Amino acid sequence: MNNVVRLSIVDPNDVTRHAIKSLLLGIDSVWLEAECSRYEFFGDVVNQTNPDLAVVVLDSNPQAGLGLVAELSQSHPHCAIICVSGSTEGSLILQAMRNGAKEFLSSPVQLDDFMAALDRIFSNGSGKSGRRSRRSQVISIVGVSGGVGCTSLAINLGCTFAQDPESSVVVIDLDLALGDADVWLDIIPDYTIQDVAENITRLDYSLLKRSLTQHDCGAFLLPRPVHVEPLPPMTPDQLQRVIALLKATFTHLVLDLSKAYTSLDLAAMYSADSVLLVTQLDLPSLRNVVRISQFLDEQGLGEKLKIVVNRIGLEDSQISLSKALDTIGREVFWQIPNDYSTMVESRNNGVPLILEAPRAKVTRAIEQLAARIDSSFASRSAGPDEAEKPKRKLFGFLSGR
Repeated sequence: MNNVVRLSIVDPNDVTRHAIKSLLLGIDSVWLEAECSRYEFFGDVVNQTNPDLAVVVLDSNPQAGLGLVAELSQSHPHCAIICVSGSTEGSLILQAMRNGAKEFLSSPVQLDDFMAALDRIFSNGSGKSGRRSRRSQVISIVGVSGGVGCTSLAINLGCTFAQDPESSVVVIDLDLALGDADVWLDIIPDYTIQDVAENITRLDYSLLKRSLTQHDCGAFLLPRPVHVEPLPPMTPDQLQRVIALLKATFTHLVLDLSKAYTSLDLAAMYSADSVLLVTQLDLPSLRNVVRISQFLDEQGLGEKLKIVVNRIGLEDSQISLSKALDTIGREVFWQIPNDYSTMVESRNNGVPLILEAPRAKVTRAIEQLAARIDSSFASRSAGPDEAEKPKRKLFGFLSGR
């Protein structure tokens, strides 16, 4: 959701109203249009400001607040309404929803709960008429074994998405022990996911953004910790909270997972829209595709699973694609050709393929994969317009060319 939501709030209680204002001021995708301390005046405020979203805090006078919700839902049907209350009484929640509220949040409002509510409202087409919304895409990338090309795909897929001016991309390195996403981008980060974990209880957008490092191509990186630790830096719930916060600002999150299939890896997959399982056409890899597919089916992740075959055309591969399909019993979602020298040069230079080798077949394949994952992505797979390049002519020297 990369468009700004214009929001107005009413709450007679100065303390809770200021607390919600402080929370909203840290969100780039939200603009606080107006605030009001009286229920009876808020209708006029909405008339004047015409916001996309109205937040009505009910605690000062639940009946007056509920009446206001009913009034706004009738007079401003394109303005989505969120009710907030410290009460979890079922009858209050039910009445708020019957009166026209789209969401009901408990007070004090948590940032991830608010952003999840916002995502549900505008992803479902609610809110202001004609408002353009673009749902954030979360792609988890995991391998059937080490060395199959997960990190190269994660980095280059993220950098490809970042070429679209309407996209904002963050790559998260969740291979906490051996991740090397920073090497692929030639980045020496000031902060890592460890810093995010240590400040998880007071995490907000400004703190989270300071933990990200931006590459020249436009993509941001949240790298793995500097030191290897025996325990993960955060819990699965905390990781899902970080993902929820990033979804509010970024159109694409690319998660490079470990090969251990830990609880953190599973949390990342549960948060994802797509899980790309990367394999090669060799017997150990294909055997693991079957095992891992069965495991992910058991975890309820089978519908998200997409098989990506990397390094198609590798000379020492003894298994054909048709035989591999018989072995794994699943369709192959995408194929990426083998181009070892180009990929190694890209990694060693710390320059993504889209900049290092934009015309290479492997680059085009990743561009096309990005377009297939996200149909709204403005694919640049056509490359630079050949017609714009000056053409050399046999007797061009006669015209000064």
